[in-house]
Amino acid sequence: MTGYLTTHVLDTARGCPAEGIRIALYRVSGNSHRKIAETVTNSDGRTDAPILPESAFKTGTYELVFFCGDYLRATGQAEGEVLFLDEVPIRFGMSDADAHYHVPLLLSPFGMSTYRGS
Repeated sequence: MTGYLTTHVLDTARGCPAEGIRIALYRVSGNSHRKIAETVTNSDGRTDAPILPESAFKTGTYELVFFCGDYLRATGQAEGEVLFLDEVPIRFGMSDADAHYHVPLLLSPFGMSTYRGS
């Protein structure tokens, strides 16, 4: 297998990469979630290495959780105890054992989107 998973976060409200966002990756099986990786975005809004490298890659259902609340507060885009977007989960499947999957997050204080990138 040569598949692997990467991600990054872009702050669409400020027009720049989102540095310092903690990301957790879970493998999902039925109602079970098992955390298999955790990382933080760098100055380019990316992780320093694939969040799921070739050596650990398996097909299946996964969930990335982006912990955006602290970033939005630190950049002055959100305040208060309850935020519209705080923890952002994205559940997706990876079925090709030889593919590069890239799942980015486009973020603003009141909206987000994702897609399968390259």
